[in-house]
Amino acid sequence: MYAQRYLPHLPAAGEIVIFDRSWYNRAGVERVMGFCTDEQAKGFLKMVPLFEQLMINSGVILLKYWLEVSPEEQTRRLKARIGDGRKTWKLSPMDLKSYDRWDDYTRARDEMFAATDSSWAPWFVARSEDKKRVRLNVISHLLKHVPYKDVPSPKVTLPKRKIGRYKAADFPFKYVPENY
Repeated sequence: MYAQRYLPHLPAAGEIVIFDRSWYNRAGVERVMGFCTDEQAKGFLKMVPLFEQLMINSGVILLKYWLEVSPEEQTRRLKARIGDGRKTWKLSPMDLKSYDRWDDYTRARDEMFAATDSSWAPWFVARSEDKKRVRLNVISHLLKHVPYKDVPSPKVTLPKRKIGRYKAADFPFKYVPENY
């Protein structure tokens, strides 16, 4: 069973687990890049709504997010990785092999949504041209779907500060350059 590899990582009561792609790799990367057969991908798409229904019925709150990015933004990000020594480690051979398969990935995404967007486990699409904004939007959305109780917090007041009684030494500090 394909989903068996994920079972040890599913949350116990009170836990939060975040998967980056999770079992949906079968419907996307594995399908497009030929790491599984078309029959395996189609079988997965039939099985996964039932698997997700079992999780929901056992009390798991399942939230599925698709971070949507335009082809132009994907190109910009990949070029930035190529040209920046701090980011080249993020560029994988798979990124390069996948780059010209935009339409194949789009078709796989559409088929995945059609088969797995259910009333009990819907997909939520987040526009992700701006990484900071998408992170804030997804976090905000996620928190609205997880029930919690307000925890009372005591009122905090900063104490009066004793400052100015000591003059700092004129030490020749070696500062880190502020390039950013």
